[in-house]
Amino acid sequence: MRLVIQLLLWAVIAFLAWLTFDAVYRPIQFNKVKEQRYPKVIENLKDIRAAELAHKEIIGTFQGDFDKLVQFIDTAEFAITQRRDTTVLDEEYKKNYGVDEYIEKILIDTLDFVSVKDSLYKGNRDRYTSMINIPIKGVDAKIELEAGSIQKGDNKIPVFEAKVAKSVILYDQDKQMISQENEVQSVEEVNGRYISVGSMEEVSTSGNWPQTYGDQ
Repeated sequence: MRLVIQLLLWAVIAFLAWLTFDAVYRPIQFNKVKEQRYPKVIENLKDIRAAELAHKEIIGTFQGDFDKLVQFIDTAEFAITQRRDTTVLDEEYKKNYGVDEYIEKILIDTLDFVSVKDSLYKGNRDRYTSMINIPIKGVDAKIELEAGSIQKGDNKIPVFEAKVAKSVILYDQDKQMISQENEVQSVEEVNGRYISVGSMEEVSTSGNWPQTYGDQ
């Protein structure tokens, strides 16, 4: 009888030890996977943001259709400009008052053009045609992309958003750990259910990741 009790106690001790180990080990392993995968997704989001900002600079709007965004990158060019100050005679003032009056002006000279694909992606077409894909082995999904405008006073301001659900990135991880990750609120973590850049609700082109992952 005593032997049976001892065996049961050892079994309980072993089980409690395993629970303690698992409680420590699971978060460590989960964080390792997260820290390997999040940066890959964020790099693609940064590439998409660069393309969207170029589209806004040249066209005046953001683009929510990825195929059209790729077409834009294939063909668009940045103008290389030079800004210079100059002073010119105000002819109308002289005509009205008979006195020379000079106006300071800023002139913008276009010096050359450079393609968007070369400027942003070093001409690597595979890089920008695949940036919409989630670069995680085993994940066959794409980054969600949307563009439009929001009303600010009398003005419509162009906005865009690109995002990926954490549950997609961490598809093969413990569901309870993913639920906890979705609820995280910390300046050192990616808050919320998505990793995202831009916003469809406010004027922003920032990412929601901490600075440890690079420029926001």
